[in-house]
Amino acid sequence: MKYDFTSILDRKGKDAIAVDMIGMPGSAYPAPREGFDVIPMWVADMNFPVVPTIQEAMIERAKHPTFGYFMPTPEYYGSIIRWQETHNAVTGLKAEHIGYENGVLGGVVTALNVLCSKGDKVLVHSPTYVGFTHSLENNGYDIVHSPLVKDENGIWRMDLADMEKKIVENKIHAAIFCSPHNPCGRVWERWEVEKAMELYKKHDVYVISDEIWSDILLTGQKHTPTQSVSEDAKLRTVAFYAPSKTFNLAGLVGSYHIIYNKWLKDRCDKEASLSHYNSMNVMSMHALIGAYKPEGYEWVEELRQVITGNVDYAYKYIAEHFEGVEVSRPQGTYMLFLDCGKWLEKSGKTMDELLAAGWDVGVVWQDGRAFHGKTHIRMNLALPLSRVKEAFARLDQYVFNA
Repeated sequence: MKYDFTSILDRKGKDAIAVDMIGMPGSAYPAPREGFDVIPMWVADMNFPVVPTIQEAMIERAKHPTFGYFMPTPEYYGSIIRWQETHNAVTGLKAEHIGYENGVLGGVVTALNVLCSKGDKVLVHSPTYVGFTHSLENNGYDIVHSPLVKDENGIWRMDLADMEKKIVENKIHAAIFCSPHNPCGRVWERWEVEKAMELYKKHDVYVISDEIWSDILLTGQKHTPTQSVSEDAKLRTVAFYAPSKTFNLAGLVGSYHIIYNKWLKDRCDKEASLSHYNSMNVMSMHALIGAYKPEGYEWVEELRQVITGNVDYAYKYIAEHFEGVEVSRPQGTYMLFLDCGKWLEKSGKTMDELLAAGWDVGVVWQDGRAFHGKTHIRMNLALPLSRVKEAFARLDQYVFNA
């Protein structure tokens, strides 16, 4: 490969909560016992060096000794338009449809504030990204969950009948759609997005579509932008994207929305401006431009191969070694969502005991109960394959088959 996905980075003391939070006072993640180093598999950031053009763009800008007020440049908008056209076959996207967001979750709240009144009910699929839960509850919205269900092949699917029932009974007019889905890793097929959007149109439900994971697809998968399936979907959807998940830039802050409905775009821009805080950082802008250079396209293709290999290894290892642990093979993202229910029942262990056993040997995985998975654990596989192998070897020897 042209880019480095094998080096084991020492992130300690380099502004990374993935490792620096471990063992800190008040942290949910205790330090491992002596003899085991930390393998960070919880928070959703990557343990790979960024594509070099990001650093080059930031360093080049930093050479100029002023950092005053600025406006987003045509190069910024052009970079996004080319990225969306190349990766998602989006046509007709213009700068006027794009708006900056400090983060996807802030954008979600902005859109809800435009579309809803405090106390309104919002439809969200479960399992549910914990960030949605906190953001909606903290801002006075009530979540109505529509559970995803596994089909005969173990693939997570939307339950359209349940969605419609919940929409009608709760007088819902706003829904959050996670595409690809976090934490389940589903990359929705076009027909699935079409059916969901037909249902939302039928009941006049506006859609807030979180597509931050849309670049991280496993081999053979294709993302369908929610706004692309119909003219109505295009106009009733607020879509959110970011280079932060794709290129591991969360610490720089910088997402963006795409809104084609002018009335909705104007209202969201106005709402986002009220805090006087939702403003782009000049270094974040140049990081995006650096990420979306030709080298970034190459880097993402290699990343997809690496993540696919890691998922293949983990999925096979679990099936062969961890009796009673079930997982639906993700199609996108770099997260696994392990269902340990049968193993817990057989072993007589509790979720807390299972989580602690992993942490004790340095496998820092995440409690899936926060994502509405009663017996689930979420695991980040965006590490060099050697680290993934070491983590599963430890889980085999010290946890699941101890």
